[in-house]
Amino acid sequence: MAVPVAFFALFFAYPVAAIVGRGLKADGAWQFGRFGEVLSDPGIQHVLWFTTWQALASTALTLLIALPGAYVFARFDFPGKQVLRAVVTVPFVLPTVVAGSAFLALLGRGGLLDEAWGVRLDTTVWAILLAHVFFNYAVVVRTVGGLWSQLDPRQEEAARMLGASRFAAWRTVTLPALGPAVAAAALMVFLFTFSSFGVVLILGGPAFSTLEVEIYRQTAQLLALDTAAVLTMVQFVAVCGILAVHAWTVRRREATLKLVDPARTARKPRGVGQWALLGGVLATVALLIVLPLGVLVQRSFATAEGFGLGYFRALTSAEGGAFLVPPIDAVWNSLEYAVVATAIAVLIGGLAAVALTRRAGRFVRGFDALLMLPLGVSAVTVGFGFLITLDKPPLDLRASWILVPLAQALVGVPFVVRTMLPVLRAVDGRLREVAAVLGASPWRVWREVDLPMVRRALIIAAGFAFAVSLGEFGATVFIARPDNPTLPVAVATLLGRAGELNYGQAMALSTLLMLVCGASLLLLERIRTDRTGEF
Repeated sequence: MAVPVAFFALFFAYPVAAIVGRGLKADGAWQFGRFGEVLSDPGIQHVLWFTTWQALASTALTLLIALPGAYVFARFDFPGKQVLRAVVTVPFVLPTVVAGSAFLALLGRGGLLDEAWGVRLDTTVWAILLAHVFFNYAVVVRTVGGLWSQLDPRQEEAARMLGASRFAAWRTVTLPALGPAVAAAALMVFLFTFSSFGVVLILGGPAFSTLEVEIYRQTAQLLALDTAAVLTMVQFVAVCGILAVHAWTVRRREATLKLVDPARTARKPRGVGQWALLGGVLATVALLIVLPLGVLVQRSFATAEGFGLGYFRALTSAEGGAFLVPPIDAVWNSLEYAVVATAIAVLIGGLAAVALTRRAGRFVRGFDALLMLPLGVSAVTVGFGFLITLDKPPLDLRASWILVPLAQALVGVPFVVRTMLPVLRAVDGRLREVAAVLGASPWRVWREVDLPMVRRALIIAAGFAFAVSLGEFGATVFIARPDNPTLPVAVATLLGRAGELNYGQAMALSTLLMLVCGASLLLLERIRTDRTGEF
C-alpha cells in the first residue's frame, strides 16, 4: 500500500495541490473570494451549464444507443464476436483528439456529409454528443454486458412460465439485477463527458467549452491561474461526488448478485426478432463507429493528386515546420513512452490491487476511489502542475523524458486496478493461508498461488494500460517536448495549423494510431475471458 500511496501523493496530489495553491494565493494569503468572483461571471456560468448539460445528454444518448448492444454481446453467440468487441472498444482507447478528428472528417466543413449532402455539424452540440457516444459506447457494452452475460436466464424464464409477459419478466427480474451495472456505466460515461477535452476542443469551436477546455484556455492562453484554480476545484468536487456514488454502485453489484458462467448464457439468435436486433446493433456499430473511423482512413489517403500515400510520405520530413523532427518520430516516441508507462502502471496498479484485496475498512475504500481520480480530475492541471513542481532537486524532472510516462501511468493505473481486482478477490484466501503455514514467504505465496491465477488478467491489464497511455493528451500537451512529441500532441498540433498538407498528415497519424490500438485490442480479445476484470 505504501508504494501506490506515495506514487499518487507525489505525482498526482502534490502537482494538483501546488497549481491550485499558486492560483489561489496572493502575498501569502488565500484568496477564497475568487470563488465568488469567478463563479458569478456569466461566461463561466455558461461553461458550467454547458458542461453539465452536454454530459447529461451524452450519458442518456449513450445508454439509449448502447444498451441493445450490451444485450447482444451478453446473450448472443455469433461469428466475429471477438473482432466486433475489439472494434467497439477502439474509440475508447483512442485519443479524444482523434475521435474529434474522425467526426470532423465526417461532419465538418468539407467532410463526407458536407460534400455528399451539404450537412455540416462541426460547431453544433449534435456533433459533440455523437462523438461522445462514439467514445463511450464500449463503456456501456462492457460494464453492463459483462454483468448481463453472467445473470442466470432461468430466473427470467421462470417468471414467464408463471404468466409474465416478456417485457414484464425483463422489467421485474432482469432490470433490477442490472440496475447497479447500468448506474455504474452511466456514472462513468458522465464522468468522461463531464471532463471532456479533446472532443470539445476540436468540435466545439468558440461557442462551446467544457470545464476542462476552459481550464486549458485560462492556463495556457490567458495565464489566469486563479481562475483555472477555481475551476479545477469545482471539477474536483464534482468528480469526487461522482466517484463516491460509483463506488457505492460497484459494491452493491458485487454484494447482491449470484452470477453464472457466461458460456452458459450466450446462444445463437433465434427467431426474426432476435436476428433483427442483432442486425440493428451491427448497423449501429457500422454507422456510429466504423463509418467515422473509415472516413478518417479515407482522408489519410485522399491527397490533392488523388488517392495515394502522399500524406504518409510527408510524415518522414520536418519541412512543414510544425515540429523540430519528422512527424513520424511521434509514432516511435509514443510507443517508447507507452511501454515505460505500462510498466509503471502495472507495478503501481498491481500493488494497489493486492493491497485492496487483503485489507478492508474505510481507508481502503477511500484509496480505491482515489485511484480513479486521474480519470476525471483535470489532466491539464496535472500536466501544468508537473512543470511547476517537479523542477527542483531531488525531483528535477522537467527536462527529463520520464515525465511523459509518469503522466500517462496515472491514467493507466485505474484500468490495471479495475481489471485485476475482481480476479484477485476471486482467489480462495485459504490457499494463501495453507502456503503460509507450510513456510512460504509472502513473495513466494504471491508467486505460487496468486500469479498463476491472475496471469491472464495481468496481461490484459497491461494491454489496456498500453492502449490508454498511447492516447493520453490532456497532460502530455503541456509536458511533451517539441523534439519528442507524442502522437496525440502531434495530431492536435497539425489540426491547429492551416493547410491541406497539415490536415492530411493529422489524418495519417490518426490512422496509424488507430491501427496500433485496434491490433492491441484484438490481441487482448483473443486472450481475455468474459470474467476477467470489471471493464
